Amino acid sequence: MDLTALTVESIREALARKLVSAEELVGAHLVRIEQQDKKLNAYLTLSPERALTQARRIDAMIAAGVPLPPLSGVPAAIKDAIITRGVRTTAGSQILPNYIPPYDATAVARLESAGVCILGKTNCDEFAMGSSTENSGYFPTHNPYDLTRVPGGSSGGSAAAVAANLATVALGSDTGGSIRQPAALCGTVGMMGTYGRVSRFGLIAFASSLDHIGPFGRSVRDVAAVLQVIAGHDPCDSTSANQPVPDYEALLDQPVKGFKVGIADEYFKGLSPAVGDCVQKGIDLLAKLGCEITPISLPHTDYAIACYYIIATAEASSNLARYDGVRYGFRASGYDGLAEMYRQTRDGGFGAEVKRRIMLGTHVLSSGYYDAYYLKAQKVRTLITRDFQEAFDEVDVILTPTSPVPAFKLGERLDDPLQMYLADIYTVTASLAGIPGISVPCGRMRPVADEPPVPVGMQLLARHYDEARLLQVANAFEKAGGFEV
Repeated sequence: MDLTALTVESIREALARKLVSAEELVGAHLVRIEQQDKKLNAYLTLSPERALTQARRIDAMIAAGVPLPPLSGVPAAIKDAIITRGVRTTAGSQILPNYIPPYDATAVARLESAGVCILGKTNCDEFAMGSSTENSGYFPTHNPYDLTRVPGGSSGGSAAAVAANLATVALGSDTGGSIRQPAALCGTVGMMGTYGRVSRFGLIAFASSLDHIGPFGRSVRDVAAVLQVIAGHDPCDSTSANQPVPDYEALLDQPVKGFKVGIADEYFKGLSPAVGDCVQKGIDLLAKLGCEITPISLPHTDYAIACYYIIATAEASSNLARYDGVRYGFRASGYDGLAEMYRQTRDGGFGAEVKRRIMLGTHVLSSGYYDAYYLKAQKVRTLITRDFQEAFDEVDVILTPTSPVPAFKLGERLDDPLQMYLADIYTVTASLAGIPGISVPCGRMRPVADEPPVPVGMQLLARHYDEARLLQVANAFEKAGGFEV
């Protein structure tokens, strides 16, 4: 039995039958990380003692015959933008090189209460700003399917860890596609719930009206199990939704026959033909399962990238003002006066992409430009949200590609920010509207004839708080062999 290839469900069964111990599960993952992560760079920081202590606690519960929590013994990875008590948390930035948080994010605390064993913190684009994990202040992460290619971003470390069996599940954050896009490029399942469905308490802020925490897994059922634990109201987060959380796992196997699946032409422009072929096979499979494929229109989609990169950068400019060298984090030396200390600290601590977004955000919020840019972008955001609301009057879910291209080469887009931003063209709309989305694998393609095949992802979107329906359709697709189409 390969202990690093188990799913949540098979871990539950193995522990219940005493075929393996939680400590053995964690130990196997730590050995694999030691062997494999030198070439992947999925992890920034490991927490073996924390994971092993939790595993021994689970094994003691098994020995005592105590009922186990739902995710007992499951080895998990946490994106480094999510706070972990006593474990270094850098947000992928050199401005927080040795930050040791005194508390856990709510999502992390809920995972550990459910029995999860936290292996460590995964690499990410600095402050979650990027689509390739090349903007990390430490090193780039490599795609497990082709080490010359990116894993996507900004949660590329989490996606790569799950894809390479360096963790069973992982947490990431998604602001404009940072869970769904790397899930697509690494061949995993990645989900962003409705805005407010999962507490943001303990997530290092990038853009507060867009940020989400969500799960990665190798199966839809694994993602449903993690979402079940981390979802729900949190009094520590004022934007947390006080909505009932359905039993996602219990609803997974409900039939999907008769569901209306919306297809919008706007999401198939500029699409790689090979990616389009895989997604079309996914559409055909859902039709065979009895879903009704329905053409729809989302007319304001073309404005989404511009709208997103105004709102997100404006909020980033405000959120990142706190990193000034005064209270915590990196502080430059050799400065002359307070203003020079600020300048040198922020110049030396932030990477190029973070500086770019801070400057863009400061500009669009500045006097004389606020109405022309920021206010107008908020109006466009409303129009994009209205498009989805009208579409969901006609259909149950919307199906799109997750990424317009497969995993691209490391370094290929670093000097072309616009091309990097366009990697999120199909994901930013759901973020702006606050609706839930999931990316599932739908086959592989060869970007170049003599190179390894890499995964392609298919995205499903639903109305607010309808994560159960998304998981239901995604699960039916997986069971019908859709991941291999």
